[in-house]
Amino acid sequence: MFESLATQGREKIHTGLAGIDSAKLKKLRNSQLKECFNLIDEMRHKLEFVARIKGISFVDDAASRSTLSTWYALETIEGDVVWIANGAINSPNMAANFKRLRTLVEKKVKMIVTVGDCTLYQTVFGDLVSQIVPTATIGEAVNKAFYSHMENVKILFSPAVENGVSYDEQGDTFKHEVNEL
Repeated sequence: MFESLATQGREKIHTGLAGIDSAKLKKLRNSQLKECFNLIDEMRHKLEFVARIKGISFVDDAASRSTLSTWYALETIEGDVVWIANGAINSPNMAANFKRLRTLVEKKVKMIVTVGDCTLYQTVFGDLVSQIVPTATIGEAVNKAFYSHMENVKILFSPAVENGVSYDEQGDTFKHEVNEL
């Protein structure tokens, strides 16, 4: 049980440990705990490794539809990041939410590629990230990120905001486009 958990990443470990606490409170047996951990493997679109192509790792975090979730993703990933996010209209409320990410963006993000309007990202992160690029589709975003000629980066798809498309659909599209490279 613990060997499979060790290969799943920090987020899934935290989820599993929280599950153990809950299970112990409910007095579940060890066999039932093992079943719970097997379900963790089924968490799709949450810091899910997709592929490594020419030294670049692709991570699907399509389930992150808030700045807090994206903060966690950026905090978790080690090394430099090209961040693919959903586009967002600039507003004072949205800008205030995104300002929480400034420290991590300054430390880790080398390029931001948006699927849609990038005005909010330019307003909040323009002084920290020199390349903030809007695109029309996830496929175009994946290509821009991959062919940006940045070495030793991880390309993270973490939307940060809702856009009316389900995270399952966006995550599946992201994975498909990565596998088409």
